[in-house]
Amino acid sequence: MEEEKRKSLSGENNEKTSGNPRRDFLKKFGLLGAAAATGGAAIYTGYRYEHSKGKHETVKVLTDDNRLVEIPADQVKDVTSDLKVLQTRGREGIKSRRWVMVIDLSKCRNARQCVNACQSAHQLRPYEYHINTLIMKEDQGTPPYFMPKPCQHCDNPPCVSVCPVDATFKRQDGIVLIDNERCIGCRFCIAACPYSARIFHWEKPKNAEANKDMTYDVELNVPQKKGTITKCLFSADRLREGELPYCVSACPNGVFYFGDENEDAVTNGTTKETVRLSTLLEDNGAYRLMPELGTDPRVYYLPPRNRLFDFPEDQQPGEHKDFIL
Repeated sequence: MEEEKRKSLSGENNEKTSGNPRRDFLKKFGLLGAAAATGGAAIYTGYRYEHSKGKHETVKVLTDDNRLVEIPADQVKDVTSDLKVLQTRGREGIKSRRWVMVIDLSKCRNARQCVNACQSAHQLRPYEYHINTLIMKEDQGTPPYFMPKPCQHCDNPPCVSVCPVDATFKRQDGIVLIDNERCIGCRFCIAACPYSARIFHWEKPKNAEANKDMTYDVELNVPQKKGTITKCLFSADRLREGELPYCVSACPNGVFYFGDENEDAVTNGTTKETVRLSTLLEDNGAYRLMPELGTDPRVYYLPPRNRLFDFPEDQQPGEHKDFIL
């Protein structure tokens, strides 16, 4: 009798019969151990989640390591990354990815929406290009065609090996970037690039004053600086958010495919159709620019056969404007 009275006073009988709802909740969601390890903060988080169930929806969030997770909507808040965080993740890239671009030359009509989208995102003036469209001819007896030309993001990039300050670097996900916080404007990389894919800021970038207080993001390369190098980034900032590159999304004619070589899949920016990369390359006789140089570009071209349009008469190359591939 005395033992039953002692248990009643201590609450042991109540815990066995009715249970501890809070303890049961933490056990159910695996939060009990975390609360013990991290203290009051973890317990408070569990408490907020428990009492918000049924009141708020969850939202999906893409984490820095490219995982899609769900969290309560009332716990979402904006976080501004500092320079160190942006620099670190910008150099590491996105795990388990190997980005690749395929350009279908039979579809390019020189709409230049890819150029406009890129220039708008990266503070470029109308005469500055990360990607441009060239008028090409295989020889004097063949019709001309348009060729978009971004940085080739080589697997063996000569631009990286000549940089004396590690400002240009190759990430594990295949992208070659430039860190303008380190760039000294020596232009060695411009001289080393066989694809003429880099430009030098001889003057202040467009919108430089408006963006001067922004925290520099190496994946967007904004805000840019006078006296530094800039080039195509494969829109690394967009890839971080799970989106296609600016140029790929902007093209109205389905010229660009972009995706992950590790998954053997690329998505067309216009139709949003996802196809097998290896099949697309093999069935269409894909090639890369200047393979004899051993740079191993990550940009592939599909030949301009079965073209969907006639080359505009007003854009026919003149006698001294031909580009011979």
